[in-house]
Amino acid sequence: MSGGPGKDEVMTSTSTATRRPRPQAGPAWMVLALACACQFMVILDSSIVNVALPSIREDLGFTSTGLAWVVNGYLLTFAGFMLLGGRAADLFGPRRILAAGLLVFAAASLAGGLATTSQILVAARFAQGVGAAMMAPATLAVINTGFTEPNARAKAFGAWSAAGGVGGMAGALAGGAITTGLSWRWVFLINVPIGAVLIAVAMIALAGTRPARREPLDLVGAVTATAGLAAMIYGVMRSADHGWSSVPAVGPVVAGLLLLGVFAAVQARFAARPMMPLRLFRIRGVAVGNGMLLLFGGITVAMWYFTSLFLQGVLGFNALQAGLGQTPAAVMFLVVARWAAALLPRTGVRLLVLAGGGCFLTGFGWLAQAGADSGYVTGVLGPTLFVALGIGLTFPTLMAAATADVPEGEAGIVGGLANTTSQVGGSIGLAVLATAAGAETASQAAASSPAAALATGYDLVFLMAAGLGLAIAAVSVLLPRHRRT
Repeated sequence: MSGGPGKDEVMTSTSTATRRPRPQAGPAWMVLALACACQFMVILDSSIVNVALPSIREDLGFTSTGLAWVVNGYLLTFAGFMLLGGRAADLFGPRRILAAGLLVFAAASLAGGLATTSQILVAARFAQGVGAAMMAPATLAVINTGFTEPNARAKAFGAWSAAGGVGGMAGALAGGAITTGLSWRWVFLINVPIGAVLIAVAMIALAGTRPARREPLDLVGAVTATAGLAAMIYGVMRSADHGWSSVPAVGPVVAGLLLLGVFAAVQARFAARPMMPLRLFRIRGVAVGNGMLLLFGGITVAMWYFTSLFLQGVLGFNALQAGLGQTPAAVMFLVVARWAAALLPRTGVRLLVLAGGGCFLTGFGWLAQAGADSGYVTGVLGPTLFVALGIGLTFPTLMAAATADVPEGEAGIVGGLANTTSQVGGSIGLAVLATAAGAETASQAAASSPAAALATGYDLVFLMAAGLGLAIAAVSVLLPRHRRT
């Protein structure tokens, strides 16, 4: 019977009509450049302010306690809102969330650069962290859904990881140069024109993206996850000043853990459309990869933060010299991250992570032998090159493992989870390692020179980091054996 489409024709037509478009309308290079530029900005702003802190304190009248929140405010909201940002990217589309995150980030940067009081600057830093928490998982969602061919995806992850490495390396150098040559305000104001350009690029390059599905946001899950993460990280930050057994540290950590427990219960039993579907943890790469990223956070803190302190406090470098002293290791990381990305489709994740763990064990074990009388080349440069080799092998590999085999509509939340575990691992690692270093330094202060006492404390940190490297190597056997990510 003619005159209308048959059943098969109707089904074909419907299937074609509901088929999702390509993840992006712009060329692949533009999409990748956008993701890398956003990641660069996010990581850069984690460290670029550090060098400008003395000038900021002098101009705005910060107290020593209040000044810490110029850094901590950004890190707190960045880590706390990351899961929410990832889920929003799934529900509303990475284009919208990335553009909105860039807008919030640029507006907050403008407010920070024009701040006339300490309260305005701290509020701007909190807002910057929210914008970054929207941007970071959205960039991972763009890569995960826009690069489906294994070689292309691996190279994209390598470039994205390298961009973060460049941002971390450039932070101290750029912060010092801008503060000295212009003003500390340009540390923030420089983000405004860059953010405007990236918003325009996002609207063009991601014009074809659509949300995987339309459904309401799990508000209970969003509130409990965000508040739980923020409270736990706040308590960890407070432990550096008050000690792990103090009420200001223990109270927020316990409250955060309870809220995260409520979040898990809601996701498992009560949420019709959960913000974080717990079934995702049945994917071995997601479960094991995120566990290893938690350990990896401590590795990065020991490498970049404590080696900088060692160079300045023990070897007598100034801030700029310390930044330059870490540059060879940063270059090593950038080169190896791209190399690892090329190897990943052929070797799988397990071999690269195992090799990276071995590099951590070797590099930190060597670094732990350095003392006040050590030279830069043999005491710091050699071992940090080994550690940077390990970071280059493991970071893009773990991020790829932790976000692979995930349905397209959940790439954002999984990207947010991977970023969150890395940030939480870094926060906990910093608090634990700083406490250990401080206690060891204090115990040696009476019997040693100040530089020698500091060296003893930092050597303990490096030994603990070597232990984390050993743990990463051991846990790597749990990663999927034959995965070609």
